[in-house]
Amino acid sequence: MSTQTTDKKAALMDKLDAVLGKVLKVVNSKSIVAIKEGFMLTMPLTIIGSVFLLLAFIPIDGYGEFMAGIFGAEWATPLFQVVGATFDILAMVGAFGIAYTYVKHEGHVGTNAGVLAIVSLLIVNNAFVMAPDGIAHIGGVIPKEYLGGKGMIAAIIIGLVVGKIYSLALNRNWVIKLPDAVPEGVSNAFKSLIPGFIIITLAFLTFIFFKSGFDQTFIETIYTILQTPLQNMSDSFWGALSIALLISLLWWCGVHGPVVVMGIMGPIVTANALHNQRLINDGITLVAGENAKIVTNQFVDQFLTVGGSGLTFGLVCCMVLFARSAQMKQLGRLSFVPGLFNINEPVIFATPIVFNPIMFIPFVVAPLLSVCMVYSSISMGLVGPFSAIQVPWTTPMILSGFIIGGWPAAILQVCVFCMTLCVYFPFFKYQDKLAANEEHQERQNSQKHAQQDEPDLQPVTV
Repeated sequence: MSTQTTDKKAALMDKLDAVLGKVLKVVNSKSIVAIKEGFMLTMPLTIIGSVFLLLAFIPIDGYGEFMAGIFGAEWATPLFQVVGATFDILAMVGAFGIAYTYVKHEGHVGTNAGVLAIVSLLIVNNAFVMAPDGIAHIGGVIPKEYLGGKGMIAAIIIGLVVGKIYSLALNRNWVIKLPDAVPEGVSNAFKSLIPGFIIITLAFLTFIFFKSGFDQTFIETIYTILQTPLQNMSDSFWGALSIALLISLLWWCGVHGPVVVMGIMGPIVTANALHNQRLINDGITLVAGENAKIVTNQFVDQFLTVGGSGLTFGLVCCMVLFARSAQMKQLGRLSFVPGLFNINEPVIFATPIVFNPIMFIPFVVAPLLSVCMVYSSISMGLVGPFSAIQVPWTTPMILSGFIIGGWPAAILQVCVFCMTLCVYFPFFKYQDKLAANEEHQERQNSQKHAQQDEPDLQPVTV
């Protein structure tokens, strides 16, 4: 390799390291970490709620009529009680988690901050719902629609603001100190009085400002001017391509793409799914491009990262079926079972894919083609828009597709998988050829060294 080529590669790697350093600085900032880890608290609720939601909408013809014949017309009401108590409070749980996580990373106990975030979210929300006539107010009621999907961005803002103010107050020692003999739980409660008063007063003033200035609450304003445009952007074809591209690019640079990208975009695409579910609950038929959102968390989890980020299960199957080199054969065998459950760290780091120019193209192109296939299938009505039903990210393909969208979604997953085989195959063959040649060269060198090490025995004449 020439010195000029080496210098160019070194310069390119330096530029890449500089850009990656800036990205990692943003990714590892306290605010982004708080959003990522805070919304992780909602995961058990979404999975458990999905089980009960699936029981209400099992994709089998005649299922609803069959259950109504056994349990009566209101057979699904208890199921929706669970759904409403999980999906409809995701924003509230997210606000708690973000404030709690932020304060925890500042070195303080975060529970009180999480509670203050919930209180603040309720203060800046309405305390009534509209009557069916659209005029009268029914007081003493919390509108859950803004504690779920519609309140995601507001929950992020409130969680971060509460976390920052609470941490600032404790860092500057704006607290009521009690003697050391007082139990720790009581002492922590009194510590939160001054920052709590500041936070609740700020929420109180925010409610007044938006009600008097905009004739709507803070959450309604944020939903209108910020969350709705973000949801529309994420739901576009280019938005879906951007999500897929960022996940693959970050992973190729050695950064966990889904954790970073979905840590930020997760609340948005979850809100898209909850939007669809709200229409289903109201008895409205979902129509992609009209009233339904296309890009949801199921779109990402079950079609852009199924089999692992970069859709690498196709590469693993190429290794198992067509590998000539011992390295690729063994790697395929070791990666096959994890790949079935959408775990692909073995193949990413052992192939390797990270910083591998050969694997860069299929690792990026396969998810982008999947976006084209899935987005067009939903837009044309071949597969229905997804509801709020979710499955654990480790659920194997076909099964996960059937659960979230019936047989059409399962068949679409198979089509995406076949596409990944075709995309990865030529690049895999080249990588496999390099590995096989290297192994052949190593065997030849070993044989040569073995022959050189043999003693030169001469016959002895007596």
